[in-house]
Amino acid sequence: MSGLNLGVVGNCAIASLIDRNGRHVWHGLGRLDGDPVFNALLGGDEPQGGFMDAVVTGAKGTGRQRYLPNTAILETTIIGAGGTVRIVDFAPRFRRFGRMFRPPMLVRRLEPLEGRPRVSIRLRPTFAYGAHKAQTTSGSNHVRFFSESAVMRLTTDASVTAILHETEFALDRPITLIVGADESILESPDSLYRTFFAETEAYWYTWVRDLNIPFDWQAAVIRAAITLKLCSFEDTGAVLAALTTSVPEAAGTPRTWDYRFSWLRDSFFTVTALNRLSATRTMERFVRFIVDIVEGASAHGEADQIAPLFPIAPGMDTAERIVDSLPGYRGQQPVRIGNAAVAQRQNDTYGSMVLTAAQMFWDERLPRQGDMELYRRLCLVGNEAHRAALTPDAGLWEYREREEVHTFSAAMCWAAQHRLGMIARRIGIDSESREWLARAGVLRQEVLQRATMADGWLSGVLDREMADASSLVLPEIGLLSSDDQRFHSTLDMVAKRLMRNGFVMRYVEADDFGRPSNAFLLCTFWYIDALASVGRREEALELFNNVLGQRNHVGLLSEDLDPTTGELWGNFPQTYSQVGLILSAMRLSRSWEEGLWHAS
Repeated sequence: MSGLNLGVVGNCAIASLIDRNGRHVWHGLGRLDGDPVFNALLGGDEPQGGFMDAVVTGAKGTGRQRYLPNTAILETTIIGAGGTVRIVDFAPRFRRFGRMFRPPMLVRRLEPLEGRPRVSIRLRPTFAYGAHKAQTTSGSNHVRFFSESAVMRLTTDASVTAILHETEFALDRPITLIVGADESILESPDSLYRTFFAETEAYWYTWVRDLNIPFDWQAAVIRAAITLKLCSFEDTGAVLAALTTSVPEAAGTPRTWDYRFSWLRDSFFTVTALNRLSATRTMERFVRFIVDIVEGASAHGEADQIAPLFPIAPGMDTAERIVDSLPGYRGQQPVRIGNAAVAQRQNDTYGSMVLTAAQMFWDERLPRQGDMELYRRLCLVGNEAHRAALTPDAGLWEYREREEVHTFSAAMCWAAQHRLGMIARRIGIDSESREWLARAGVLRQEVLQRATMADGWLSGVLDREMADASSLVLPEIGLLSSDDQRFHSTLDMVAKRLMRNGFVMRYVEADDFGRPSNAFLLCTFWYIDALASVGRREEALELFNNVLGQRNHVGLLSEDLDPTTGELWGNFPQTYSQVGLILSAMRLSRSWEEGLWHAS
């Protein structure tokens, strides 16, 4: 059973994580990476503040929670001594006046389903990562919660006095709470709820209807797709690695990172998943976000200084620091803001940028097509890839105290040059195409020669043995084919050295923090895809269904998993894990024709 029994609601501007008892435990004010005014997720066992909930008197066990089908609307049902309460949570998202309406607003509805349940509403935001308690002012239908630097407002048709004093009362009618910016709401909360609920539900129905999904595991893929969408910041197009910071990778580890940034490394795989889903608008915005980074760096002559991660919008400091105002997830410190990986050398990012931008040269659905100007800017990135390919870096696992020549990084540098050769051919520059492909060919030969160990498998670093799950991805980027004997040997190596109870570790060598203890869910999906690519479909299916069984109660995944207990760890929800699920499901699923034929 997962410790991260949380659902997420959002609208691609803000999001909030809600536990099975209807408590909002993580919500960034104003945008996805904002100051978490609801921060009880990192508040220890008994947080004094940083949450919003509704306490049902005499609650009988944990609430029942589900998403309304094909939406990002979350329903929590709690049985109390006096009756049953239904709680509906969502963030409004729908088209209005010809554009997307996605205000920084949470909408909560409490309804009595049976009897006369008694409840008390507790709204206890804190500011500056829990350092400052909120001060309040109130009016007839609202409460303002503020500190020196920020303010949020609750508008409600419930008793303001009961909320301020957290007084218990009988829930004898539906009540609505609207939490967001400090702006007056002129409509009645009840009327606004009904309108926003209907429009938001209709939006998600339409969005899901337009998805390309596999025949098998449709519900799982739809939920992963919606979650991936909720991890995108529509204003800039960025996609976050996760919505949280500092949920540890494992129990008792200091591996607590801030994932509320957009990693260049994730872009190729995320764009691939969005493309397979036909989620073209989200894909287009993310491609434009990456391309803007490329163009900005090349325009300033800084193609050699592109960071591996970026804030989702200007204003978020990437420098890593530790805050002591929050106890941490289950009391585990440290709690970090920012990520020191921003200053690392990670050579695979060159390939990620080119592979992502290449979409613009082939995908005719995109209104802006790749052109000569974009190609020239990408050439600067390709030249840096050529220079850096065989130089040490921190690698995709972001080692903090050592650098080596990592196979995945070198392979992605190869991919940058290889794709530039293909792009040059597509836009009619054959001489440059031949030059890029020749460079890439020489690099490919050296990488494979130096990465291949005596037993025939591909190491995670050049010139020495290092079992690393990233070697599973090399056929996906085209460095070698899946029927290459070296890849078959690599699969055998992963099974022997990295597999734990059906889940795959990233690596097992000690790093800066000792030996890792939990499996990395994306690596398990990589292994599943690899098995399928070499024709071992039944093994892949067994492992895939096993992973699906580890999702939490509403179908979400974090980054890591304890292979012994099955407990989820790491930041949540993890974009990479949703991407892995989507791609594996599409690879393994029967075709619609085959599925319908067997169904009949």
